[in-house]
Amino acid sequence: MPDKNIILASQSPRRKQLLEWAEINFNIKVLHTDEHYPDTISIEEVPVYIASQKAKIVWESISKTEQENTIIIAADTIVVLDKEIIGKPENREEACNILTKLSGNTHRVITGVSIITKNEVVDFYDITYVKFYPLTREQIEYYVDEYKPYDKAGAYAIQEWIGVTGIHSINGDFYNVMGLPVSRVVKHLEQLIK
Repeated sequence: MPDKNIILASQSPRRKQLLEWAEINFNIKVLHTDEHYPDTISIEEVPVYIASQKAKIVWESISKTEQENTIIIAADTIVVLDKEIIGKPENREEACNILTKLSGNTHRVITGVSIITKNEVVDFYDITYVKFYPLTREQIEYYVDEYKPYDKAGAYAIQEWIGVTGIHSINGDFYNVMGLPVSRVVKHLEQLIK
C-alpha cells in the first residue's frame, strides 16, 4: 500500500496477524471506546457500529495534517446463536456455559469493519456460519482450562484446539471468524488508494 499511513485501531493479536499475513504495513493505535450500542439497530449492524466508534475516536485523535495521508481500520466481532449476541466470558463457568450452548449447533460470527480516510468512510460486515460437533463436558473444560478464552467472543478461537477438533463445518470466510475478513479489507484498501 504505497505512501499511506495505515493504522489498525485494534489490540487484537489475531487482527494484527491477519494484516501481517496480507503483507500490509501498518501501525496500531487503540483508544478506549464505549462498546454500548443503540437498541434500535439490527444484530448485523452492532459490530459495524462498534467498529465505527473505534475508528472515529482514533481518526479524531490525529492531526489534520496526518489525516491527509492516513487510513484507519477498525473491527469488532460478535457471535450470535439464534438471536442472542454472545459476548466474551467473564469467568470459567461462563466460558463453559457458552461452549455448552454452541455445542452441536450452528452459530453466526459477524465481523463489522470501519475504514476511514479523509475522503471516505467504508463500513461493512461479513457473516460466517460455524457449526460445532457435539462437545463433551470434558472437552469443554479441557479447552477452557488450557486456553483460557476470556478475551474471545463466543469463548473460543477457531485457530485453537477446539476449532481444530470440534468444528463440523464453516460456511463463509474462515478469517472472518478469526476477527477480520482480511481479503475484503484488502480489496477496499486497493480501491481507496487508487
